[in-house]
Amino acid sequence: MKKTVVRFALLSLGWICVVIGAVALVVPVLPTTPFLLVAAACFARSSDRFYGWLIHHNWFGPFIRNYREKGGMTRGQKAVALGTFWPAVLVSAVFAPAVPWIRLVLVLCAVGVTTYLLTLKTVPDEMK
Repeated sequence: MKKTVVRFALLSLGWICVVIGAVALVVPVLPTTPFLLVAAACFARSSDRFYGWLIHHNWFGPFIRNYREKGGMTRGQKAVALGTFWPAVLVSAVFAPAVPWIRLVLVLCAVGVTTYLLTLKTVPDEMK
């Protein structure tokens, strides 16, 4: 009984993370890779079928494989992440309430994310 509950919880969390990761592909401020890594970890512990599907998926697979196997992101993945992230941050800063500390926190978070992405290992593109 306990194994069934744990398996259901892991599958549920995995699918929630896949959905959020899919949304993150088109929403600039939302990171894709962390959600897909959590989904992969959940599926690895609960369903070989879903784990295999996720890591071999045409869209999601490369994010997971590059990060887990090679410890980084491709130059293209970084460019897309930063190229969509910064315009979203700038728009948010413009429309944020006129409270200086909110804008400061937004910019500091953006600098932190950018620093992390730029210092993350750049891996070669997968061969198709």
